[in-house]
Amino acid sequence: MSAGTVYDVIVVGAGSVGMSAGYHLAARGLRTLLLDAFDPPHTGGSHHGEPRLIRHVYGGGPHYVRLALRADALWRELETMTGERLLERSGVLNMSDHGEYSFEGRLADADREGVHYELLDAGEIAKRWPGFAPPPSYAGLYEPDAGYLFSERCVAAYRRQALAAGAELLTNTAALAIEPGPGGSGVKVKTSRGVFEAGGAIVSAGAWFKTLEPSVSLPVAPVRKVVGWFEADERLYAAGTLPGFTFGGLGGGYYGFPSIGGAGVKIGRHDGGQPWLPGEPLAPFGAHPDDEANLRRALESMLPGAAGRLLRGAACRYELSPDEQFIVAADPALPGVLLAGGFSGHGFKFASALGEALAVWAATDRPPADLLPFGLSRFAPPASAPIPS
Repeated sequence: MSAGTVYDVIVVGAGSVGMSAGYHLAARGLRTLLLDAFDPPHTGGSHHGEPRLIRHVYGGGPHYVRLALRADALWRELETMTGERLLERSGVLNMSDHGEYSFEGRLADADREGVHYELLDAGEIAKRWPGFAPPPSYAGLYEPDAGYLFSERCVAAYRRQALAAGAELLTNTAALAIEPGPGGSGVKVKTSRGVFEAGGAIVSAGAWFKTLEPSVSLPVAPVRKVVGWFEADERLYAAGTLPGFTFGGLGGGYYGFPSIGGAGVKIGRHDGGQPWLPGEPLAPFGAHPDDEANLRRALESMLPGAAGRLLRGAACRYELSPDEQFIVAADPALPGVLLAGGFSGHGFKFASALGEALAVWAATDRPPADLLPFGLSRFAPPASAPIPS
């Protein structure tokens, strides 16, 4: 491989969505180059520190439910191709204060797509899973077919499949700029290892999008987030006994997992966090006083038997769009370039389907319908009202 080789598509950022897109592009017979500033799977993005929840009852519109179901099918397909266990159907229990949030708004879309779920009150939750202690005002939505994905295994599996399908991968190769190709046709990607040309590009740079400015600009904010693994009563909280979970109220929104192999209950907070910029050091877990305290308070309130000693903590990078919904769009200034970002917090489960959809878009120059709600136009400033004469 050498600079100057012309590809059909270059994927900039080979994390979860990028690696999936690379596989689906190569599987369609397109000459594909994957570029990543690290060596995926790695700790420089949002996919490390397994696992990640996958669920199907989703708010935000029916396109999310359809994408979640398609993603689930593709994860199972990847398991079949690789012979590796990637998805554990532990069930997922979502809990919230019924006075602050109702699940009702998302059920119609789930019903149309045939998603199985149960609605439970606080007493039913505590009876079925004694490890949970929700207040009486809380209600639950349980998805028995949901579960969690081993995220690093998933990225590694897509990497193997992409290379087997003919994609090329350059690791530890930072993209520096993306520009129109010679004569305005196609694109050229300037990297730390030379310039590469292609008919088009998919840019899925995660929390590192700002390193591509000003050639590429996406309204995503990089944020430092933390997760922790806490010693728990294995009789109540072990994998196979406790489902994956989310809960939210005035104290914030949290997500977590049972103790897998005795590793402790993993918990993280979706909201909050500290701003971070590429190039700055990422403060390790414990650098902020609330890193452990915040997670511990949440466990004490909802899973008291899991609020034991901290076994491990980790800091990671989120990338959030202004409305915390995904951004998947054609670059308005660079023909042939597709931008994909803002996935942190709830995007990993969709990576298989998003990669497939991006590959279809790149191959056909037509966006799949379920990607249309993720366009950039929703961030455009409102048109000024006409001045009365």
